[in-house]
Amino acid sequence: MLAWLLLATHLLAANVWGQPARSAPEPATASGALQTARGTSFMAVTANPHASHAARQVLARGGSAVDAAVASQMVLGLVEPQSSGIGGGGFLLYWDAQREHLHAYDGRETAPSTVKPDLFLDSEGQPLSFWDAVIGGRAVGVPGVIAMLAMAHQEHGILPWEELFTPAIELAEQGFLMSPRLVQLLKWVPRVAVRTEIRELFFDDQDQPWPAGHRLRNPAYAASLRLIARQGPDAFYRGPLASAMAATVQNDADNPGQLTIADLASYRARKRSPLCGEFRGSRICSMPPPSSGGTTLLSLLGILGHLQPERWAPESPQFLHLLAESSKLAYADRNAWLGDPEFATVPVAGLVNADYLQQRATLIHPRKVLKPGEAGLPPGAELPLPPPARARESSSTTHLSIVDRQGNVLSMTSSIENAFGSRLMVGGFLLNNQLTDFDFLPTSGKVPVPNRVQPGKRPLSSMSPVIVLDGNRPRLATGSPGGKKIIAYVARILAQHLIHEQPLTQAVANGHVVQMHLRPLELEKDRFEDGVIKALEALGHQVKEQRHSSGLHSILLLPDGSLQGIADPRREGTAVSDQEAGLD
Repeated sequence: MLAWLLLATHLLAANVWGQPARSAPEPATASGALQTARGTSFMAVTANPHASHAARQVLARGGSAVDAAVASQMVLGLVEPQSSGIGGGGFLLYWDAQREHLHAYDGRETAPSTVKPDLFLDSEGQPLSFWDAVIGGRAVGVPGVIAMLAMAHQEHGILPWEELFTPAIELAEQGFLMSPRLVQLLKWVPRVAVRTEIRELFFDDQDQPWPAGHRLRNPAYAASLRLIARQGPDAFYRGPLASAMAATVQNDADNPGQLTIADLASYRARKRSPLCGEFRGSRICSMPPPSSGGTTLLSLLGILGHLQPERWAPESPQFLHLLAESSKLAYADRNAWLGDPEFATVPVAGLVNADYLQQRATLIHPRKVLKPGEAGLPPGAELPLPPPARARESSSTTHLSIVDRQGNVLSMTSSIENAFGSRLMVGGFLLNNQLTDFDFLPTSGKVPVPNRVQPGKRPLSSMSPVIVLDGNRPRLATGSPGGKKIIAYVARILAQHLIHEQPLTQAVANGHVVQMHLRPLELEKDRFEDGVIKALEALGHQVKEQRHSSGLHSILLLPDGSLQGIADPRREGTAVSDQEAGLD
């Protein structure tokens, strides 16, 4: 069990892990060797070896991909608490092999019923600083991941719900060895130890994080999981746990929030229609709003597809320029038009309309930068044009991909928003701060912002779980953490893999290229030659190099029926299968 920990410790000693700016929401920590696995019957790729091992145990017993997702998510909330957990939310895609049907589940958090538009404004009507908003009860939304997983399990589960919690319960009681990544994040992320419960769990008497290799036990989390396992999701949304969550949020001494037991009891996960689009002979499917992932991903790739990107090598300055410019326009539309469809008119079909994307592509010049690249007017959009979104979306998220023995495919992204969420801990788990994904300003002039705070509303997200289909055959499951950068991460590997037939292993390992609206062009540090950077600057790009913290966890379903799992080297994920256990 020490193998993965010793490898990560070696990377630290070799100075592979570079310390980033302390303001990063979930800083990049390591970039080691790409981790892959091959299988014939089942595969799971998650962000942590313990979670992958739990998924493998379930799959080996004949469990479904949803069963394995429940087990691995419960473990992730223990061993990767900075990124996700039962105090947060997520989105899930599920391919039902028997019925040849794709399902989409929305477990996004909702705003409490009593919030006002000025939730994130100070006494003078100005937006709060992010750190004044994020820590404490103010930004806590109703967690949705338990309800989402319960809904998916009711429809697609094979093993009993209660049994799926056993790996996480045992690990919480017996303890796990803290990884170097977790310890580094406890050191680097701002203001972690600001509340008693989180400080007592992760820090010693000198207020220093426990060292890597320390055996961390979390009996309170085990007790919470045991309650939910035995009594079902109602034990989370009603009863003592719900009362404790509401009281912790409302009674936070420095930054109280408005979450109530009624808000928890009334929460419902949603089934959505997956958003799919054709690209290079395949059908790319992702989440519709309130995730911006599906529309923005399909928009970006749709624009790029009209620019003859196959003329250029996948890592050439010319291709990266076209990718960045397509991204600029897609993100501009994302920021202007998207929000919770139950509260705003969202022109989903127009944003991915082929004629509209072809028209957007005509704005891009092959040899110079488009400045600034404004939002368009997609079919079905209602004037006036909304102001650009200003919400800050953090990268503290996780992604897992699973294929089971029956050929069912799952792609799931979950999050608590900022690293370590609100810093509020109840029952051994952290509560989210997802309400900071709303725009802090509700209006711009007299124009309402689509992603403004409203009671019961789901904040806009960039989570982009993806399943790629060739006809009625799944080809690929993928996704990533990374906040708003998720879309760029996923789009790049899909473009390089589907346009140029680049091996997905190489695409995942390639340097990231992130171009959001009204932002510099971000290139992953130490991944690009000087000549490429200078060529992009000559085209007019303002290039900024920095480290990235993606977690592109993918499964390829190969034509011969075998499976290839790929874990992003930038985190500590592993791929496991019927042939490879991944945790020795």
